[in-house]
Amino acid sequence: MHISLNEAETLVQSVFEANGVLAETARSVAHALVHAEAAGQYGHGLRRVPAYIGQARTGKVDGQARPIAIRPRPAVLVVDAALGYAYPAFDIAVAELPKIAREQGIALGAIHRSHHAGVMALTVERFAEQGLVALMFANAPASMAAWGGRKRLFGTNPIAFATPVSGEEPLVIDLALSTVAAGKIMAARQKGESIPEGWAFDADGKPTTDPHAAHKGLMAPSGGAKGAALALMVEILSAGLTGSNFSYEASSFMDEKGPPPSVGQTLVVIDPSASTASAAERIAELAHEMVSEEGVRLPGRRGQNARRRTIEQGLDVEDEVISAIEALV
Repeated sequence: MHISLNEAETLVQSVFEANGVLAETARSVAHALVHAEAAGQYGHGLRRVPAYIGQARTGKVDGQARPIAIRPRPAVLVVDAALGYAYPAFDIAVAELPKIAREQGIALGAIHRSHHAGVMALTVERFAEQGLVALMFANAPASMAAWGGRKRLFGTNPIAFATPVSGEEPLVIDLALSTVAAGKIMAARQKGESIPEGWAFDADGKPTTDPHAAHKGLMAPSGGAKGAALALMVEILSAGLTGSNFSYEASSFMDEKGPPPSVGQTLVVIDPSASTASAAERIAELAHEMVSEEGVRLPGRRGQNARRRTIEQGLDVEDEVISAIEALV
């Protein structure tokens, strides 16, 4: 089915509202999921709607939650997502952290009792569009073992970064610390497709190309021991520092079973003018040097270009995905 972004957002928002989700929350979630789809991040896009709705129906996520923010220190904003969806909490962070960063030079956003962070590139990019540098860390339900282990301990634990670039769109980096994001395995399960070797292990710790076996087994860390160590770092930054559930304590984002995941996210937002007036110009020099070599592209450009095309031309979404969403009303 071909559908415009506005039509997709209206459809998704209406489905959430029909399932008892606050209108402003439904709007925030719909925008995030549709723009993830537009960026080509299908595992974080419209295929998430049935699981999100199922969790609202069972109370695993509170569709009536209203996030609350406090500022305990001059440079710190603490946001309680109140066991609701993460995106309204991100909206508060995007509204409040820039002012703090410009006052203090740097701002820390600590989000707790939260949910699936989705495509974090879309969050950090909102700061870069305001001339700020942003780092974001999030933990997720356990799907990876510590290096040398067999027990699920860490999540895919993504990291995202965005910076303004003078005369250009922001430079954006968004990566999971597993070889691939868990959403790609979820999408393969839904489509009935196999997954490439190297993405995951089965429950016995053997490499698998079966997404169902991967779902019951372990995700492979990106870069082996180094990726597992970085996952530990993100676990501490996003959950340890925010008082959230560690990954091994969090229930799945993928189903309606269990208590709320109650994971955490941490944002670090920097006003580059606090240290130098020429940061965006210098970063532009680096970016131009990178792309002067044939075959090199800047991180984030593929998703930005995909979203631009989709805004102009609309989305092509599988009929079964739209039918599954429409059936939730």
